[in-house]
Amino acid sequence: MHTGSSTGSVLVTGAARGIGLAIADRFLAGGWRVGMVDVDGAAVTEAARGRAGAEPGVLDVRDADQWRATLSRFCGDGRLDVLVNNAGVLASGPFADTDVEAHRRMVDINLTGVVHGAALGFPYLRRADRGLLLNLCSASALYGQPALATYGATKAAVKSLTEALELEWRADGVRVRSLIPLFVATDMAAVVAQGAASVGRLGVRLTPQDVAAAAWRVVHERRVPLRGPHRAVGRQTKVLTAAAAVTPDWANRLVNARLAR
Repeated sequence: MHTGSSTGSVLVTGAARGIGLAIADRFLAGGWRVGMVDVDGAAVTEAARGRAGAEPGVLDVRDADQWRATLSRFCGDGRLDVLVNNAGVLASGPFADTDVEAHRRMVDINLTGVVHGAALGFPYLRRADRGLLLNLCSASALYGQPALATYGATKAAVKSLTEALELEWRADGVRVRSLIPLFVATDMAAVVAQGAASVGRLGVRLTPQDVAAAAWRVVHERRVPLRGPHRAVGRQTKVLTAAAAVTPDWANRLVNARLAR
């Protein structure tokens, strides 16, 4: 495990902007070698310009062959310290009014992309010193929310995948964690606000830098026995996460129904 000022290698998907770019910047500031990959090649190349230690590349997370090529190119020594599955998309609004292709795109990027990263990144993480798979989840995974049905479903699946792999990969020395923020001040939050009333009721209280700081802490945290794999980001999210864990299902349903009005 990397601690203190030690450095390593980290591959971040969806790194052209928003949370992915903030995470890349945080690790670059710490002296790490950072693979910044994104489906938008021009944008990620521009984002990496002038950032010492940044290595930009094009990656459509839906494409397993592109994953193989990216990992082979970036992990020249066959090792990877941290893989951040950050790439994601969102469409908000009534489920029945959302085009079926928009539903499929969320599933393909938010879930299949994470599965590809985990499956194909595992051999590289296993060869590292306590390699870490870090999945970007969401508070939308805690309970299904109107106007965010498919998005929340993909994030709930990522949450479940994180829990399963955290147990499966212990024997291989690979850590698996997720970050669970609420609404973050990115372009995606603006999309959510157009179709989901919960944004207006709860507000946007996190910045991409807040999530990046949480990612840095997870990589360097000490092992705590019996601690779960999920890390809530921000005070508001921590309260909601704790409440969801102990509140009866009917009460969670009532709260989510009122937030959606």
